[in-house]
Amino acid sequence: MFYTSYFGHTRTNFDGTSAVQTHMTNSRLTDPEILEWRFPVLLESFSIRKNSGGKGKYQGGDGVKRHIRFNENMTASILSNHRKIPPYGMAGGSAAKTGNNWVQRADGKIEQLSSTATVEMEAGDVFVIETPGGGGYGV
Repeated sequence: MFYTSYFGHTRTNFDGTSAVQTHMTNSRLTDPEILEWRFPVLLESFSIRKNSGGKGKYQGGDGVKRHIRFNENMTASILSNHRKIPPYGMAGGSAAKTGNNWVQRADGKIEQLSSTATVEMEAGDVFVIETPGGGGYGV
């Protein structure tokens, strides 16, 4: 999947856009109301991941952070990118921060996930997704 690592990249004359999510299939982010209506989950928080974009004359856009609480037991899968290699900067701009995925279990334990993972969620568990920012441009 491409998150802000592509569309959050800056251009040669303006900062990148924050909180952009676009998949390879060209689908966009599902509205919280639709997500909660179709699945037994609660989108507890959805915010811009401040300072995740690369620095430069033009800043890379920031990624997002989501906390999704599961209200029933179910299987969850994620297919993501830029969890090990950061989105690159251009023309001297710095790379963005990588993304991160984890599950916070109802008992407080944290289970770190890779970029592609399938995990059994139980009621009360929270799936946390931090998307990468976009690379910066220029010095």
